[in-house]
Amino acid sequence: MSNRVTAIHTSHRPKAVVIGAGMGGLTAALRLAHAGCAVTVIEAQNTVGGKMRTVPSAAGPVDAGPTVVTMRPVFEKLFSDLGTDLKDHVHLTRLEILARHFWPDGSTLDLYDDIDASAAAIAQFAGAKARSDFLAFHRESTALFTAFEGPMIRSPDPSKMDLTLTVLRSPHILRAMAPHQNLAQSLEKRFGDPRLAQLFGRYSTYIGGNPYLSPALLALIWASEAAGVWRVEGGIHQLALAMQKLGTDLGIRFLMGTSVERLHHDHGRVHQVALSTGEVCAADVVLFNGDPRAIHIGLLGADLQSIVPRQKVEPRSLSAHVWAFASRVSGRALAHHNVFFGADPRSEFDPIAAGEMPRDPTLYVCAQDAGSAQDQMQRFEIIMNGAPSRAETKREVALCRDLTFQTLAARGLKFQDPIPDGALTSPMDFAEIFPASCGSLYGRSPHGLTAGLKRPRARTALKGLYLAGGGTHPGAGIPMACLSGQHAAEAILTDLVSTSPFRPMATRGGILTA
Repeated sequence: MSNRVTAIHTSHRPKAVVIGAGMGGLTAALRLAHAGCAVTVIEAQNTVGGKMRTVPSAAGPVDAGPTVVTMRPVFEKLFSDLGTDLKDHVHLTRLEILARHFWPDGSTLDLYDDIDASAAAIAQFAGAKARSDFLAFHRESTALFTAFEGPMIRSPDPSKMDLTLTVLRSPHILRAMAPHQNLAQSLEKRFGDPRLAQLFGRYSTYIGGNPYLSPALLALIWASEAAGVWRVEGGIHQLALAMQKLGTDLGIRFLMGTSVERLHHDHGRVHQVALSTGEVCAADVVLFNGDPRAIHIGLLGADLQSIVPRQKVEPRSLSAHVWAFASRVSGRALAHHNVFFGADPRSEFDPIAAGEMPRDPTLYVCAQDAGSAQDQMQRFEIIMNGAPSRAETKREVALCRDLTFQTLAARGLKFQDPIPDGALTSPMDFAEIFPASCGSLYGRSPHGLTAGLKRPRARTALKGLYLAGGGTHPGAGIPMACLSGQHAAEAILTDLVSTSPFRPMATRGGILTA
């Protein structure tokens, strides 16, 4: 749309309350404050960032959630719209090696941020046919991403019609979409070497999907990573802290360690937020940056449950068992991103689909201090995919430990220092940290060709209540959550201008497209 809302000008500044300081909430809060709203951010944890968590270790804070930035232009646009520059707030280093991959047979493969370098590495790894397979896959996944980024990912309210029109405009992508195949089936047909099919199938787990149940369309995730991956100096949590500081400079009020009891509404419009402290915040608009399932099950008030229907939040995505710790390490030269594959993907995903521990897991290892001497303490995050939360026992914690560290030891990676049970965050722990999530880290499951269209949008049926975050369109992942915050802020400012005495005023700095 051509209309632009750059600021709200009125003697009464609109009061915006943002519940949750994850990436979606921080993005929306910054944009609303920059546009002239009086913004209060309420966060139940004692620090911002949501799933961009860190935990203490003997070597300093270690990432315990996302580890890198992709789709960098999304964040550059956010800071630019606020009248500043991303590089003035965080230091980003582009990773030459996207990931180092290890298999039980001893084979290894590095993929690079240069496609020709990746193709050469694959040729050496598996031969000329594998190189050809990879280049064809890269072309088609890039075509998918290019076709769907605008009308689906960046659009605030895509529909099945948008999906259909996208295909009609670019009929060549239909083969790459493989609409009647799941991702695993599609990759098995694309790659003669099963190791490569296994490698690219793992990209569905980036948004909580099982490759045997996820649509082949999710191959486009590879294209977003191939476009570049950046490490944040000091850990990715520094990005959230930089956004908080920028918000404080814009006058945002942050209430940390404070939870919300319920929302109050009158005549079909939200107008108050009741806090656990007994305080009540008046609000012209409220943005909920939590799992939308919390509204569906009544955590913000039983009278609001119908606002988020069950089909918008269920079935649930994958969870994970996450170890975050410091140790000395030996046996393998690690990149920043490392993936240790199991022998058979089915032995990982079939048990998870049944709600059980994987039998032969694939393990992601982030070596946050890659390149350090092996006799130095280094920071590590290890992620094993898991089913959503259920009650767990001490035996299951011990099983997770054995699955993780015995598997890595068998692959040649050994940790020299004791790793306490407290270094593990389990699906049940995630369920407690993120209420109503069931431990699912990515919101609604991405299984099914049109699953991406079933997530809630920024606007809700209750006037003045909006949604943002990984459980809201366009979905999971830091850049997607950032886009969801942008969509929410644009919807809020548009609605404030069209339904209230607030009038737009052009100001120097950011631009919020209405």
